[in-house]
Amino acid sequence: MDYIDQCRIFMRVVACASFTGAADQLSLPRSTVSEAVRQLEQRMDALLLHRTTRRVAPTRDGLLFHARCERMVAEVEATQQMFRQSPRTLSGQLKVDLPARIGRLIVAPALPDFLHRHPGLDVTLGMTDRAVDLVAHGVDCVLRVGPLPDSSLVARGLGQLPLINVASADYLRRHGTPEHPCDLDEHLAVLYASPTSGRVEPWEWEDRGGVHTRRVAGRVTVDSAEAYIACCLAGLGLIQVPAYDVQDEIARGQLVEVMPAFRAEPMPITLLYPDRRQVSARLRIFGDWLMALIARETRRHPIGAFDAGGRSSG
Repeated sequence: MDYIDQCRIFMRVVACASFTGAADQLSLPRSTVSEAVRQLEQRMDALLLHRTTRRVAPTRDGLLFHARCERMVAEVEATQQMFRQSPRTLSGQLKVDLPARIGRLIVAPALPDFLHRHPGLDVTLGMTDRAVDLVAHGVDCVLRVGPLPDSSLVARGLGQLPLINVASADYLRRHGTPEHPCDLDEHLAVLYASPTSGRVEPWEWEDRGGVHTRRVAGRVTVDSAEAYIACCLAGLGLIQVPAYDVQDEIARGQLVEVMPAFRAEPMPITLLYPDRRQVSARLRIFGDWLMALIARETRRHPIGAFDAGGRSSG
């Protein structure tokens, strides 16, 4: 067994947290998997895995080696894919990180079709609203919404997410309906703090070609999209949210759009990946699929839908 195969086995053991689970997925004897990792540790002169009767977990050295393993195996597989013409021959693993709501509502439901079309691919799907270090965590790509900080990452713009202003029907019955941003002094908002910086975002709107902001009072501050929408549904205040995120709640009458003439500036949606000289075929195919998926959501959501042909940050 060569070094790359040993690395692939090691990565699968880490993913499964089990020698037996990895052996089952790889259709190999457990003894072969165990021996491959033992030889790898011997080669590295380091203990890569903590072993207990119930669980296997990477050591500190194992975590460092795992991140390098993923990059190395990805490069080898990308080189192999250069000479394969059909997308059906794609193989290997993609590690993707997505904002939680986009992952749960849009990507996960469509993923079975993608995997059916590419039976040789496996996907590790992370869903979080917090920024992820692609290199440190061995992530192939991340989807991000909003302005991007300067970085060495390659950015592929996938379109824009227009935002709408909404409140619960119960909140509007109790507090009335704002017609203009100047009415916000008489209202509460659910405040959103950036998971990265902790900065509370101001209320924003576009008017006469300019972007305006103001501070709005609020009694609850959250740092995730799930909590943001949940608190709005609970009647705790107004929020500004991507339209796709609340279409079902609007259709059911739980949430109501307010101040439609004073929406916030659309947010760019971007796919980021490490600056590698050769982008793997599987990453390119996944990016194409994701762009098509976003375009499909545009057609499904007529109110404040994705503008897949709009400005991009990439």
